[in-house]
Amino acid sequence: MNTADIQKILESFKNESLSVSDAADRIKNLSFEDIGYARVDHGRAARQGFPEVIFGHGKTSEQICGIFEKLIARSPNVLITRTNKDVFGDIRNIYTDAEWHESARLIRVMREHEDLGIGEITVCTAGTSDIPVAEEAALTAEAMGNRVQRIWDAGVAGVHRILAERERLQNSRVVIVVAGMEGALPSVVGGLVSVPVIAVPTSIGYGASFGGVAALLGMLNSCASNVTVVNIDNGFGAGFSASLINRK
Repeated sequence: MNTADIQKILESFKNESLSVSDAADRIKNLSFEDIGYARVDHGRAARQGFPEVIFGHGKTSEQICGIFEKLIARSPNVLITRTNKDVFGDIRNIYTDAEWHESARLIRVMREHEDLGIGEITVCTAGTSDIPVAEEAALTAEAMGNRVQRIWDAGVAGVHRILAERERLQNSRVVIVVAGMEGALPSVVGGLVSVPVIAVPTSIGYGASFGGVAALLGMLNSCASNVTVVNIDNGFGAGFSASLINRK
């Protein structure tokens, strides 16, 4: 939204009894750019703490690049999730410093590295196969201004592995636990720490895991009171929520 657009909106407020803060809120809610196939939400950072994130799945490379061009013009950090290396090649033609993260299938631009967190976020996986979802969470949290540490392959099949990380977990501000199979690890971690634990079920597992439903239900039924759960394979949602919890 440019200065002329803001001036038009302010003119429309003249006959209304609005405070400065109310007027600012009204402007925030109107701040989007219609490019036909998408309405790019430039006010999202002001409302939610981070710019709009591009969900790549189902979008063409041309659509992703069009949205990206609008976002990168106004936002210091931009994320594109669930995408591929071909799209990354097209994005690099627009912004050469974009990063490709193969495991997470994520493109990231980070032009701002301000530390906005109270403490550190720890991302922990039950198994190596859960790393792609966990990396999506970790990369998202980093882009939102957090210090992130990673603990991989510490599932309950060898519970001594997670117990060996007790000090790191207990010194964290938020813990994200990513697990497939039966999804037991968040309950174990929840019993070790006094901070929020965000559980992420993954679609990793054999037939009776039902594509992550077994892990999801196990996490929802956790007896650890500090465990909350996001959707199956939703590393982005976990990283975003952890960042808001950790915000100064």
